[in-house]
Amino acid sequence: MACPEGELSILIVDDARIAQMNESYLNHKGPTNVISFAMREGDHGAIHPELLGDVVISIDTAVREAETGAIPAEQRFYELLVHGILHLFGYDHIHSEEEAALMEAKSRELLSLIGNPSADLAI
Repeated sequence: MACPEGELSILIVDDARIAQMNESYLNHKGPTNVISFAMREGDHGAIHPELLGDVVISIDTAVREAETGAIPAEQRFYELLVHGILHLFGYDHIHSEEEAALMEAKSRELLSLIGNPSADLAI
């Protein structure tokens, strides 16, 4: 991914706050697990290429998903964090199955590098 000097912010919120952000910025109702706001996109994305963007994670949703998946909450948090960071680098799982497979493979690779492999990455 080649961004050794990259910066990002991580915001951990509750379901109420991420629901507000989800509606305000993405026009979706209700909470979600993770939202990414890339800074390197758009007309002015090259001004500060070291600023990757923001990753917002709902801890409420992460804990619920961990319980449902019978995995540690910390593992689910790392999965969501990696998923959000990959979005900042342009990875996308929405528009095609091929892109989703690439994103899942990269997620597995990164999670294994940080010592947190996951058997199922249903983000």
